[in-house]
Amino acid sequence: MFYSNPLIFIEIHESEIPWLKIFTHEHHKEFSECSRNERTMIFDCLDLIEKEMIAYFKPKKINIASFGNMLPLVHWHIMARFDNDSYFPEPMWGVKQREGDAKVAPLEPFLLELKRKLDSRLHGNDE
Repeated sequence: MFYSNPLIFIEIHESEIPWLKIFTHEHHKEFSECSRNERTMIFDCLDLIEKEMIAYFKPKKINIASFGNMLPLVHWHIMARFDNDSYFPEPMWGVKQREGDAKVAPLEPFLLELKRKLDSRLHGNDE
């Protein structure tokens, strides 16, 4: 687990691209079952993660998805996509297009800054 607060937690998905997943601590099958506070926290985190991925990794596109077919609990995927990743322009669950050659910036500095901003946002110190 990369990050956790009372409502949600965030995991890093092992992949050739930067890929994070947001989960609620409470198990909900559908997003509409989440409390207003959970929904707000998820969207705040999606917004922050997307902006930070764009600024740091400079991807071709950000993909955000929530399916829950294989894992029927509320969770969201946030992925930085690149022209030369293995699947682009297909989704990461699609047909592999090539051997990927996505040379992205190191993940650790991004994660450190993101965690700092998530903590700040949780405590009402939006930047």
